[in-house]
Order: sequence, then C-alpha cells, then structure tokens
Amino acid sequence: MKRTVQLFAGVALLGGCLSACRGEQLPTETASQNRPGAVAARLAPAASGLSPAAAQQAPATHESPVEILKELAALRRATVRFHRFKTATAAGWSTKITDCMTDPAGAGGMGFHYGNTALIDGSVSVTSPELLLYEPEKNGGLRLVAVEYIIPYTAHSRDAAPPVLFGQKFLQNDVFQLWGLHAWVWEHNPSGMFANWNPRVTCKYASATSTMAH
Repeated sequence: MKRTVQLFAGVALLGGCLSACRGEQLPTETASQNRPGAVAARLAPAASGLSPAAAQQAPATHESPVEILKELAALRRATVRFHRFKTATAAGWSTKITDCMTDPAGAGGMGFHYGNTALIDGSVSVTSPELLLYEPEKNGGLRLVAVEYIIPYTAHSRDAAPPVLFGQKFLQNDVFQLWGLHAWVWEHNPSGMFANWNPRVTCKYASATSTMAH
C-alpha cells in the first residue's frame, strides 16, 4: 500500500497562519514524498492559473470503495494507539495548533487540533496525518475523534487543482492558508466521514480538560 504524491509547487512549511495559533515559528522541513509505511495522496492534474471555483471542478482521482475502505482501515490501525493522548504527544503530535473549535453557525465541532510539525512538509500520507483532533471530556480527558491532512498553499497553490485522498478533494481554508481534509475515523459523523464539522463533537468541557489526564 504505497503510493507517492507529486506536488507541482516548491515545498515550504505552513509558517504564518499555523504559527500564529501558538505564537511561535514552525521549524523548516524538507518534503518527504515517501514516508515509511504510508499511503500517499494523489493530485489531480495541475491547474495553475485556474480560478478557485474552476479548480474545485477539476476531476478527482477515482478510487474504488474497496480501496477507500482499505485505506481507512490502515489509518485506524496507524492511529488507534493515539487514543492515549500521552502516546500521541510522545510520538510527535505534541504541538497544540488550535484551541477547541466549534462552528459559530451550529454545524458542530472539531475539538482541539494537535499537530506533528515534522509532517507539515507539502506531502500527505494515509497513515501519517498531520493533525489529530481531540474532543474534551467531562472528566478532563481528551478523546481522539478524527484526523486532518493539510497541505499549505505555499506547497500547493490555492489556484491549483485540489489534492485528492480517499477519492475526496481537499477543501480550501483561506483562514489558515492551506488545503485540508478531515477523516472522522473515531467518531461517527452524521454530516459525512470527510465533512469539516461534526454535530456530535462539542467543546462544552474544554475548560475542564487536562492534557495530563491521559
């Protein structure tokens, strides 16, 4: 299960927007096109110069339902140990990218985003998501609910064709200046496996959360 991604722009790290979430500069990394044991994303043909609307209409790479299910199973196997938050931080997902996030329009929540900055290199792979999403619990703990794959605009232009993973086009996030794709592999999402927000996730207990609980 190894496939590589070819990016059509120079690779650079997500500096300004994500570092602003923590008030610090992210380290510079070079691209890792072949992460060990990982299944990498594929890009639709380059569409440099297309308007954002036109770029979103670019055809996605087709995957069979069986292939997608296999990839999701591989993702679950790779991240099951991160239900224990201390294990995730020890493995590199230790940078708090955002506080607990809830959609003001009522579409649901995302939780806290914790990132492995060494993976924010302009490539993505199924078994090494850049971000882990945790929902705060009443007992002060953190519960793993989803992952997110991100590619900065500096690595893949906003006007290029969207990257594709699991047969899904990445979505543009202009606030953080990146392409992103969520996968709700640890919490059922009535809005869809790859939707941004999950109505079953809440930040109600964010103030009680202790990252030392797990």
